[in-house]
Amino acid sequence: MKMMLYQVLPRLFGNRNPHPVPNGTIEENGCGKLSAFTLPVLKGIREMGFTHIWYTGLIEHATQTGYSVYGLPENSPDTVKGKAGSPYAIRDYYSIDPDLADSVPDRMAELETLVGRTHDAGLKVVMDFVPNHVSPTNCNFEAQNYYYYPGSDRRVSDYDWTDTVKLNYDHRDTWQKMRDILLFWGSKNIDGFRCDMAEMVPVAFWEWVIPQIKAQHPGVIFIAEVYNPQLYREYIYRGKFDYLYDKVGLYEVLRNVVTGHISAEAITGCWQAVNDIQPQMLNFLENHDEQRIASDFFIGNPVAARPALVVAATMHVNPFMVYFGQELGERGMDEEGFSGRDGRTTIFDYWSLPVFRTEPSDEQKALRQYYTKILRLCNERKAIREGLFYDLMYVNRQQEHFDPSKQYAFLRYKEGELLLIVANFDNKPVDIRVWIPAHAFEYFGITDGQITGAKNLLSGRKCSGVLQGNSSYPLSIPAFDAVVIGCS
Repeated sequence: MKMMLYQVLPRLFGNRNPHPVPNGTIEENGCGKLSAFTLPVLKGIREMGFTHIWYTGLIEHATQTGYSVYGLPENSPDTVKGKAGSPYAIRDYYSIDPDLADSVPDRMAELETLVGRTHDAGLKVVMDFVPNHVSPTNCNFEAQNYYYYPGSDRRVSDYDWTDTVKLNYDHRDTWQKMRDILLFWGSKNIDGFRCDMAEMVPVAFWEWVIPQIKAQHPGVIFIAEVYNPQLYREYIYRGKFDYLYDKVGLYEVLRNVVTGHISAEAITGCWQAVNDIQPQMLNFLENHDEQRIASDFFIGNPVAARPALVVAATMHVNPFMVYFGQELGERGMDEEGFSGRDGRTTIFDYWSLPVFRTEPSDEQKALRQYYTKILRLCNERKAIREGLFYDLMYVNRQQEHFDPSKQYAFLRYKEGELLLIVANFDNKPVDIRVWIPAHAFEYFGITDGQITGAKNLLSGRKCSGVLQGNSSYPLSIPAFDAVVIGCS
């Protein structure tokens, strides 16, 4: 099974407030609840082709919203970003955020029910594990667990994380506390952990803790946020992670190809750089840290990213992730409060997503259907799900009827199923010819000299051409689109 991950922020997902106000309180703007993920909603996500759902921001974090009657006072604005607060400024690792509950005292039971409902829908549950930093108001640690700059009595964090303090892994007690937290959530039938800023925690900790968690909870997966390519293999081989973000490689290259800053040829270098660990790389085009494709800061048009979607999802057997609202072209252009007009969806404010406030338009439905076709293909077709990959760019750079700056072509193959996949990043339709070398057939072990009976798996139309070695295959591809030619 190829892992297809849907990332969603529950605080926003279930909120349908049509008129949220900037910097609004929870009373003014409302808040999504865990109960919004009903069985029909979850089945709908599964039917799109997803296998996993990452519920972002489940754990109790610092906030300016108080629940004093339950012993949960609000935090000072000096230590919280936004009215709602960051999901990555953890206040209590053993508690669910009260904003997400219909009944605050029963919030853990509501989470357990959600996990069961998610499994009933055929999806696996991924949640955040935040090991590097916590809110200054965190109740799980003591002074020895925090990091201090030499000569300073002020606990500090890194970057602009002014709402957090950094944990100190020089103390073994920190290791043990974090292990116990992972074991606790594993006991709630969580299927995986997305580990925030994993590269800022010693790899020795992961080497120590991940086998212990998997020993008690077989099958649980660990996804690492690691941005330094020089550390990738250390965190996979020594640190025991199952998957890593592929941000500084494929994400950044595809973004630059989509926006016309670099040639589509650059995609080849992405897989070559991580070819030995390709199955462990998690591909994506959006997440909570990045700007929305449809924002003015990216490309401004969600349709323009369709070829990037096809490439990122179908190139290899590794996972692919979609950020909620991406499939409907969410623009991220609201000025929500603490989060300004920056092309991102806020993680700090009480808000609602424009694409979820009303029924989708015809254009939004068409985009979601396109995503659904691609996501489903990834597991319906064994050649994508578990097959071999063959990059065709090296033999097409000099071809007369192929533009390597705007088109990217490759083959996938498994047990008699051959797919030719070509993405067109151009803003106009093209008629091209893709050269298929005889070596590709040899690499796949295809003994028959030619393959007929091809069909475009996206349009459903039959193709008249013949796939064979040392010949070119004619294709017509619409603007900002792709073809997946299937033969068996």
